[in-house]
Amino acid sequence: MRPHTGLRPCLATAILARLAEEGMAVAVVLLALHRTGSAAQGAFVLTAWTAPHVLAAPLTGALAERARNPRLFYLCALGGLAAGIAALAVTTGRAPLPVVLAVAALGGGCGPVATGGLSALVARLVPEGADRDRAYALDAATYNAVSVAGPALVSTVAALASPAPAVVLLAASAAGAAATAAALPYGRTDEGAGAGGNGNRATAPGPESRTALRADLGAGLATVWRVRELRAVTAATSLAFVGVGGLTTTAVLLAGDRGRPDAGGVLMTALALGALAGSLAVARWLRSFPARRLVPFCLTGAGLGLAAAAAAPSFAVQAALFAVAGVFEGPLLSATLRIRADHSPPGVRAQVFTIGAGLKISAAACGSALAGAAAGLPPYLPLLGIAALQLAAAGVHLLVRPRFRPVTAA
Repeated sequence: MRPHTGLRPCLATAILARLAEEGMAVAVVLLALHRTGSAAQGAFVLTAWTAPHVLAAPLTGALAERARNPRLFYLCALGGLAAGIAALAVTTGRAPLPVVLAVAALGGGCGPVATGGLSALVARLVPEGADRDRAYALDAATYNAVSVAGPALVSTVAALASPAPAVVLLAASAAGAAATAAALPYGRTDEGAGAGGNGNRATAPGPESRTALRADLGAGLATVWRVRELRAVTAATSLAFVGVGGLTTTAVLLAGDRGRPDAGGVLMTALALGALAGSLAVARWLRSFPARRLVPFCLTGAGLGLAAAAAAPSFAVQAALFAVAGVFEGPLLSATLRIRADHSPPGVRAQVFTIGAGLKISAAACGSALAGAAAGLPPYLPLLGIAALQLAAAGVHLLVRPRFRPVTAA
Protein backbone atom coordinates (compact mmCIF):
# COMPACT_ATOMS: atom_id res chain seq x y z
CA MET A 1 0.00 0.00 0.00
CA ARG A 2 1.51 3.28 -1.01
CA PRO A 3 1.26 6.06 1.59
CA HIS A 4 -1.72 8.41 1.30
CA THR A 5 -1.54 11.88 2.71
CA GLY A 6 -3.68 12.16 5.78
CA LEU A 7 -4.47 8.46 6.37
CA ARG A 8 -2.16 8.05 9.35
CA PRO A 9 -3.33 11.29 11.00
CA CYS A 10 -6.91 10.21 10.30
CA LEU A 11 -6.33 6.88 12.03
CA ALA A 12 -4.66 8.69 14.94
CA THR A 13 -7.69 10.99 15.18
CA ALA A 14 -9.99 7.96 15.16
CA ILE A 15 -8.02 6.23 17.92
CA LEU A 16 -8.13 9.30 20.17
CA ALA A 17 -11.84 9.96 19.58
CA ARG A 18 -12.91 6.32 19.88
CA LEU A 19 -10.77 5.82 22.99
CA ALA A 20 -12.82 8.56 24.64
CA GLU A 21 -16.08 7.00 23.42
CA GLU A 22 -15.24 3.48 24.59
CA GLY A 23 -13.91 4.66 27.92
CA MET A 24 -17.08 6.57 28.74
CA ALA A 25 -19.13 3.37 29.08
CA VAL A 26 -17.04 2.45 32.12
CA ALA A 27 -15.91 5.85 33.38
CA VAL A 28 -19.29 7.49 33.90
CA VAL A 29 -20.60 4.53 35.91
CA LEU A 30 -17.49 4.45 38.10
CA LEU A 31 -17.69 8.21 38.63
CA ALA A 32 -21.34 8.09 39.67
CA LEU A 33 -20.64 5.18 42.01
CA HIS A 34 -17.68 7.01 43.55
CA ARG A 35 -19.60 10.23 44.20
CA THR A 36 -23.10 8.96 45.02
CA GLY A 37 -22.51 5.45 46.33
CA SER A 38 -24.83 4.04 43.64
CA ALA A 39 -24.31 3.09 40.01
CA ALA A 40 -27.92 4.00 39.18
CA GLN A 41 -27.12 7.59 38.19
CA GLY A 42 -24.26 6.31 36.06
CA ALA A 43 -26.67 4.03 34.18
CA PHE A 44 -29.04 6.96 33.56
CA VAL A 45 -26.21 9.19 32.39
CA LEU A 46 -24.83 6.47 30.11
CA THR A 47 -28.28 6.04 28.56
CA ALA A 48 -28.50 9.80 27.97
CA TRP A 49 -25.03 9.70 26.42
CA THR A 50 -25.74 6.84 23.98
CA ALA A 51 -29.34 7.63 22.96
CA PRO A 52 -28.38 10.66 20.80
CA HIS A 53 -25.97 8.45 18.84
CA VAL A 54 -29.00 6.91 17.16
CA LEU A 55 -31.09 10.07 16.88
CA ALA A 56 -28.29 12.34 15.69
CA ALA A 57 -26.72 9.91 13.20
CA PRO A 58 -28.59 11.01 10.03
CA LEU A 59 -28.20 14.71 10.89
CA THR A 60 -24.50 14.30 11.64
CA GLY A 61 -23.91 12.57 8.32
CA ALA A 62 -25.89 15.18 6.37
CA LEU A 63 -24.03 18.05 8.02
CA ALA A 64 -20.68 16.38 7.37
CA GLU A 65 -21.47 16.12 3.65
CA ARG A 66 -22.88 19.65 3.36
CA ALA A 67 -20.26 21.41 5.46
CA ARG A 68 -18.68 24.30 3.56
CA ASN A 69 -15.59 23.86 5.74
CA PRO A 70 -15.22 20.15 6.69
CA ARG A 71 -12.17 20.93 8.83
CA LEU A 72 -14.22 23.31 10.97
CA PHE A 73 -17.08 20.81 11.19
CA TYR A 74 -14.89 17.98 12.50
CA LEU A 75 -13.01 20.34 14.81
CA CYS A 76 -16.25 21.60 16.35
CA ALA A 77 -17.89 18.18 16.58
CA LEU A 78 -14.91 16.52 18.26
CA GLY A 79 -14.39 19.60 20.40
CA GLY A 80 -18.04 19.27 21.47
CA LEU A 81 -17.37 15.65 22.39
CA ALA A 82 -14.42 16.71 24.54
CA ALA A 83 -16.41 19.51 26.18
CA GLY A 84 -19.29 17.15 26.96
CA ILE A 85 -16.98 14.64 28.64
CA ALA A 86 -15.23 17.39 30.62
CA ALA A 87 -18.59 18.80 31.74
CA LEU A 88 -19.67 15.36 32.94
CA ALA A 89 -16.46 15.09 34.96
CA VAL A 90 -17.58 18.20 36.83
CA THR A 91 -21.34 17.68 37.09
CA THR A 92 -21.86 13.94 37.61
CA GLY A 93 -22.89 13.29 41.20
CA ARG A 94 -22.79 17.01 42.02
CA ALA A 95 -25.35 18.81 39.85
CA PRO A 96 -29.07 17.94 39.75
CA LEU A 97 -29.68 14.83 37.69
CA PRO A 98 -31.70 16.60 34.93
CA VAL A 99 -28.76 18.95 34.36
CA VAL A 100 -26.32 16.03 34.15
CA LEU A 101 -28.59 14.19 31.72
CA ALA A 102 -28.88 17.28 29.51
CA VAL A 103 -25.09 17.63 29.45
CA ALA A 104 -24.73 13.94 28.57
CA ALA A 105 -27.28 14.21 25.76
CA LEU A 106 -25.54 17.23 24.24
CA GLY A 107 -22.12 15.60 24.41
CA GLY A 108 -23.42 12.28 23.16
CA GLY A 109 -24.93 14.01 20.13
CA CYS A 110 -21.37 14.51 18.88
CA GLY A 111 -20.60 10.79 19.22
CA PRO A 112 -21.55 9.71 15.67
CA VAL A 113 -18.66 11.79 14.34
CA ALA A 114 -16.18 9.61 16.26
CA THR A 115 -17.59 6.44 14.71
CA GLY A 116 -19.28 6.68 11.33
CA GLY A 117 -18.13 10.22 10.63
CA LEU A 118 -14.42 9.42 10.81
CA SER A 119 -14.86 6.11 8.98
CA ALA A 120 -16.56 7.95 6.11
CA LEU A 121 -13.61 10.34 6.01
CA VAL A 122 -11.27 7.50 4.97
CA ALA A 123 -12.94 7.46 1.53
CA ARG A 124 -11.96 11.11 1.07
CA LEU A 125 -8.32 10.25 1.66
CA VAL A 126 -7.81 6.92 -0.12
CA PRO A 127 -9.03 6.08 -3.66
CA GLU A 128 -11.16 3.01 -4.30
CA GLY A 129 -9.32 -0.27 -4.68
CA ALA A 130 -6.94 -2.45 -2.68
CA ASP A 131 -5.46 0.56 -0.88
CA ARG A 132 -8.88 1.62 0.40
CA ASP A 133 -9.67 -1.97 1.44
CA ARG A 134 -6.52 -2.06 3.55
CA ALA A 135 -7.27 1.39 4.95
CA TYR A 136 -10.67 0.19 6.15
CA ALA A 137 -9.12 -2.93 7.67
CA LEU A 138 -6.85 -0.61 9.67
CA ASP A 139 -9.82 1.61 10.55
CA ALA A 140 -11.64 -1.47 11.85
CA ALA A 141 -8.56 -2.33 13.89
CA THR A 142 -8.82 1.03 15.67
CA TYR A 143 -12.30 0.07 16.92
CA ASN A 144 -10.97 -3.24 18.20
CA ALA A 145 -7.91 -1.69 19.81
CA VAL A 146 -9.82 0.96 21.74
CA SER A 147 -12.43 -1.56 22.87
CA VAL A 148 -9.58 -3.11 24.86
CA ALA A 149 -7.59 0.01 25.71
CA GLY A 150 -10.48 2.32 26.68
CA PRO A 151 -11.96 0.34 29.59
CA ALA A 152 -8.49 -0.81 30.66
CA LEU A 153 -7.19 2.77 30.79
CA VAL A 154 -10.19 3.99 32.76
CA SER A 155 -10.02 1.10 35.22
CA THR A 156 -6.28 1.60 35.79
CA VAL A 157 -6.50 5.35 36.37
CA ALA A 158 -9.56 4.94 38.60
CA ALA A 159 -7.74 2.34 40.69
CA LEU A 160 -4.57 4.42 41.01
CA ALA A 161 -6.29 7.77 41.60
CA SER A 162 -10.08 8.06 41.24
CA PRO A 163 -12.68 7.98 38.44
CA ALA A 164 -12.66 11.78 38.01
CA PRO A 165 -9.10 11.94 36.60
CA ALA A 166 -10.00 9.04 34.31
CA VAL A 167 -12.92 11.03 32.85
CA VAL A 168 -10.69 14.10 32.47
CA LEU A 169 -8.16 11.94 30.62
CA LEU A 170 -10.90 10.85 28.21
CA ALA A 171 -11.81 14.50 27.65
CA ALA A 172 -8.16 15.20 26.85
CA SER A 173 -8.15 12.31 24.38
CA ALA A 174 -11.20 13.74 22.59
CA ALA A 175 -9.57 17.19 22.57
CA GLY A 176 -6.48 15.63 21.02
CA ALA A 177 -8.71 14.14 18.32
CA ALA A 178 -10.11 17.60 17.60
CA ALA A 179 -6.58 18.99 17.31
CA THR A 180 -5.42 16.30 14.89
CA ALA A 181 -8.65 16.60 12.88
CA ALA A 182 -7.84 20.26 12.31
CA ALA A 183 -4.62 19.23 10.56
CA LEU A 184 -6.16 16.65 8.20
CA PRO A 185 -6.40 17.22 4.44
CA TYR A 186 -10.05 17.17 3.42
CA GLY A 187 -9.74 16.80 -0.32
CA ARG A 188 -12.14 14.29 -1.88
CA THR A 189 -10.75 11.40 -3.91
CA ASP A 190 -14.13 10.77 -5.56
CA GLU A 191 -14.60 12.53 -8.84
CA GLY A 192 -17.96 14.23 -8.85
CA ALA A 193 -20.72 13.35 -6.51
CA GLY A 194 -22.16 10.28 -8.05
CA ALA A 195 -25.75 9.50 -7.57
CA GLY A 196 -27.39 11.44 -4.89
CA GLY A 197 -24.73 14.09 -4.51
CA ASN A 198 -23.03 16.96 -6.22
CA GLY A 199 -19.56 17.02 -4.80
CA ASN A 200 -19.31 19.95 -2.43
CA ARG A 201 -22.82 20.16 -1.07
CA ALA A 202 -22.38 23.40 0.85
CA THR A 203 -24.96 26.06 0.13
CA ALA A 204 -25.74 29.41 1.57
CA PRO A 205 -28.06 29.29 4.56
CA GLY A 206 -31.69 30.08 3.89
CA PRO A 207 -35.07 28.42 3.24
CA GLU A 208 -33.75 26.53 0.19
CA SER A 209 -30.77 25.25 2.15
CA ARG A 210 -33.02 24.08 4.98
CA THR A 211 -35.29 22.32 2.47
CA ALA A 212 -32.25 20.68 0.88
CA LEU A 213 -31.02 19.57 4.31
CA ARG A 214 -34.36 17.90 5.01
CA ALA A 215 -34.12 16.18 1.62
CA ASP A 216 -30.58 15.05 2.41
CA LEU A 217 -31.73 13.52 5.71
CA GLY A 218 -34.18 11.36 3.78
CA ALA A 219 -31.64 10.62 1.05
CA GLY A 220 -29.30 8.79 3.44
CA LEU A 221 -32.04 6.49 4.72
CA ALA A 222 -33.35 5.97 1.19
CA THR A 223 -29.88 4.99 -0.01
CA VAL A 224 -29.45 2.41 2.77
CA TRP A 225 -32.78 0.87 1.75
CA ARG A 226 -32.49 1.20 -2.04
CA VAL A 227 -28.95 -0.16 -2.54
CA ARG A 228 -29.20 -3.88 -1.88
CA GLU A 229 -25.58 -4.29 -0.77
CA LEU A 230 -26.13 -1.59 1.86
CA ARG A 231 -29.52 -2.97 2.87
CA ALA A 232 -28.05 -6.46 3.27
CA VAL A 233 -25.07 -5.48 5.39
CA THR A 234 -27.12 -3.07 7.52
CA ALA A 235 -29.84 -5.64 8.23
CA ALA A 236 -27.32 -8.40 8.94
CA THR A 237 -25.04 -6.42 11.23
CA SER A 238 -27.97 -4.86 13.11
CA LEU A 239 -29.39 -8.31 13.81
CA ALA A 240 -25.95 -9.59 14.81
CA PHE A 241 -25.50 -6.65 17.19
CA VAL A 242 -28.65 -7.58 19.08
CA GLY A 243 -26.55 -10.54 20.15
CA VAL A 244 -23.29 -8.62 20.57
CA GLY A 245 -25.05 -6.17 22.88
CA GLY A 246 -25.82 -8.98 25.30
CA LEU A 247 -22.33 -10.45 25.32
CA THR A 248 -20.95 -8.39 28.21
CA THR A 249 -23.74 -9.38 30.60
CA THR A 250 -23.60 -12.99 29.40
CA ALA A 251 -19.81 -13.11 29.83
CA VAL A 252 -20.13 -11.99 33.45
CA LEU A 253 -22.78 -14.66 34.06
CA LEU A 254 -20.63 -17.33 32.39
CA ALA A 255 -17.64 -16.44 34.53
CA GLY A 256 -19.78 -16.50 37.67
CA ASP A 257 -21.14 -19.91 36.70
CA ARG A 258 -17.54 -21.14 36.56
CA GLY A 259 -16.86 -19.79 40.04
CA ARG A 260 -14.96 -16.73 38.75
CA PRO A 261 -17.43 -13.83 39.12
CA ASP A 262 -14.73 -11.20 38.59
CA ALA A 263 -13.43 -12.71 35.35
CA GLY A 264 -16.20 -11.66 32.96
CA GLY A 265 -13.88 -8.99 31.61
CA VAL A 266 -11.38 -11.70 30.66
CA LEU A 267 -13.82 -13.20 28.15
CA MET A 268 -14.60 -9.80 26.59
CA THR A 269 -10.90 -8.93 26.44
CA ALA A 270 -10.23 -12.23 24.65
CA LEU A 271 -12.98 -11.38 22.16
CA ALA A 272 -11.57 -7.89 21.55
CA LEU A 273 -7.99 -9.14 21.16
CA GLY A 274 -9.17 -11.76 18.69
CA ALA A 275 -11.02 -9.07 16.74
CA LEU A 276 -7.91 -6.90 16.65
CA ALA A 277 -5.85 -9.83 15.35
CA GLY A 278 -8.49 -10.56 12.71
CA SER A 279 -8.57 -6.95 11.50
CA LEU A 280 -4.80 -6.79 11.23
CA ALA A 281 -4.74 -10.12 9.37
CA VAL A 282 -7.19 -8.74 6.81
CA ALA A 283 -5.07 -5.62 6.40
CA ARG A 284 -2.00 -7.76 5.81
CA TRP A 285 -3.18 -10.76 3.81
CA LEU A 286 -6.87 -10.57 2.81
CA ARG A 287 -7.41 -6.96 1.78
CA SER A 288 -8.57 -7.98 -1.73
CA PHE A 289 -10.94 -10.72 -0.53
CA PRO A 290 -14.48 -9.75 -1.66
CA ALA A 291 -16.29 -8.02 1.18
CA ARG A 292 -19.67 -9.43 0.09
CA ARG A 293 -18.32 -12.96 0.74
CA LEU A 294 -16.48 -12.01 3.90
CA VAL A 295 -19.64 -10.83 5.73
CA PRO A 296 -21.57 -14.15 5.83
CA PHE A 297 -18.33 -16.10 6.34
CA CYS A 298 -17.38 -14.04 9.39
CA LEU A 299 -20.89 -14.07 10.87
CA THR A 300 -20.97 -17.85 10.55
CA GLY A 301 -17.51 -18.22 12.09
CA ALA A 302 -18.38 -15.95 15.02
CA GLY A 303 -21.64 -17.81 15.61
CA LEU A 304 -19.95 -21.22 15.60
CA GLY A 305 -17.20 -19.98 17.93
CA LEU A 306 -19.70 -18.66 20.47
CA ALA A 307 -21.83 -21.79 20.22
CA ALA A 308 -18.74 -23.89 20.95
CA ALA A 309 -17.93 -21.63 23.92
CA ALA A 310 -21.36 -22.38 25.39
CA ALA A 311 -20.41 -26.07 25.54
CA ALA A 312 -16.78 -25.56 26.59
CA PRO A 313 -15.64 -27.80 29.47
CA SER A 314 -13.58 -25.12 31.25
CA PHE A 315 -13.21 -21.37 31.62
CA ALA A 316 -9.84 -21.40 29.81
CA VAL A 317 -11.38 -23.13 26.80
CA GLN A 318 -14.27 -20.64 26.85
CA ALA A 319 -11.80 -17.74 26.78
CA ALA A 320 -9.95 -19.32 23.84
CA LEU A 321 -13.20 -19.80 21.92
CA PHE A 322 -14.24 -16.19 22.63
CA ALA A 323 -10.92 -15.19 21.04
CA VAL A 324 -11.68 -17.40 18.02
CA ALA A 325 -15.09 -15.73 17.66
CA GLY A 326 -13.32 -12.36 17.86
CA VAL A 327 -11.00 -13.32 15.00
CA PHE A 328 -14.13 -13.39 12.82
CA GLU A 329 -15.65 -10.22 14.35
CA GLY A 330 -12.71 -8.03 13.32
CA PRO A 331 -12.84 -8.80 9.57
CA LEU A 332 -16.64 -8.45 9.70
CA LEU A 333 -16.28 -4.80 10.69
CA SER A 334 -13.65 -4.24 8.01
CA ALA A 335 -15.92 -5.77 5.35
CA THR A 336 -18.87 -3.68 6.57
CA LEU A 337 -16.88 -0.46 6.25
CA ARG A 338 -15.67 -1.43 2.77
CA ILE A 339 -19.22 -2.14 1.55
CA ARG A 340 -20.48 1.18 2.90
CA ALA A 341 -17.64 3.05 1.19
CA ASP A 342 -17.90 1.23 -2.13
CA HIS A 343 -21.69 1.33 -2.54
CA SER A 344 -22.59 4.75 -1.10
CA PRO A 345 -22.86 7.76 -3.43
CA PRO A 346 -20.32 10.38 -2.28
CA GLY A 347 -23.05 12.91 -1.51
CA VAL A 348 -24.62 10.69 1.18
CA ARG A 349 -21.67 8.51 2.20
CA ALA A 350 -21.20 10.09 5.64
CA GLN A 351 -24.91 9.57 6.33
CA VAL A 352 -24.70 5.91 5.37
CA PHE A 353 -21.82 5.43 7.80
CA THR A 354 -23.44 7.30 10.69
CA ILE A 355 -26.87 5.66 10.13
CA GLY A 356 -25.27 2.22 10.09
CA ALA A 357 -23.33 2.93 13.28
CA GLY A 358 -26.42 4.35 14.98
CA LEU A 359 -28.54 1.31 14.11
CA LYS A 360 -25.87 -1.03 15.49
CA ILE A 361 -25.71 0.92 18.76
CA SER A 362 -29.50 0.79 19.02
CA ALA A 363 -29.52 -2.95 18.31
CA ALA A 364 -26.81 -3.50 20.92
CA ALA A 365 -28.86 -1.61 23.50
CA CYS A 366 -31.83 -3.92 22.78
CA GLY A 367 -29.55 -6.92 23.14
CA SER A 368 -28.25 -5.67 26.47
CA ALA A 369 -31.82 -5.32 27.74
CA LEU A 370 -32.69 -8.83 26.55
CA ALA A 371 -29.59 -10.25 28.24
CA GLY A 372 -30.63 -8.57 31.49
CA ALA A 373 -34.10 -10.08 31.20
CA ALA A 374 -32.55 -13.53 30.62
CA ALA A 375 -30.14 -13.24 33.55
CA GLY A 376 -32.04 -15.87 35.53
CA LEU A 377 -31.43 -18.58 32.92
CA PRO A 378 -28.40 -20.88 32.83
CA PRO A 379 -25.80 -18.65 31.14
CA TYR A 380 -25.07 -21.09 28.32
CA LEU A 381 -28.60 -20.58 26.99
CA PRO A 382 -28.26 -16.80 26.35
CA LEU A 383 -24.86 -17.49 24.76
CA LEU A 384 -26.44 -20.04 22.42
CA GLY A 385 -29.08 -17.42 21.58
CA ILE A 386 -26.37 -14.90 20.76
CA ALA A 387 -24.62 -17.46 18.56
CA ALA A 388 -27.91 -18.22 16.80
CA LEU A 389 -28.37 -14.52 16.04
CA GLN A 390 -24.96 -14.43 14.31
CA LEU A 391 -25.90 -17.42 12.17
CA ALA A 392 -29.31 -15.90 11.39
CA ALA A 393 -27.58 -12.65 10.40
CA ALA A 394 -25.40 -14.59 7.95
CA GLY A 395 -28.57 -16.03 6.43
CA VAL A 396 -30.16 -12.58 6.20
CA HIS A 397 -27.15 -11.24 4.34
CA LEU A 398 -27.17 -14.12 1.87
CA LEU A 399 -30.89 -13.63 1.23
CA VAL A 400 -30.91 -9.85 0.86
CA ARG A 401 -27.69 -9.14 -1.01
CA PRO A 402 -27.89 -8.99 -4.82
CA ARG A 403 -27.07 -12.14 -6.69
CA PHE A 404 -23.62 -12.20 -8.26
CA ARG A 405 -23.83 -13.00 -11.95
CA PRO A 406 -20.45 -13.69 -13.57
CA VAL A 407 -19.90 -12.19 -16.99
CA THR A 408 -19.76 -14.86 -19.70
CA ALA A 409 -18.47 -14.60 -23.20
CA ALA A 410 -21.07 -14.18 -25.93
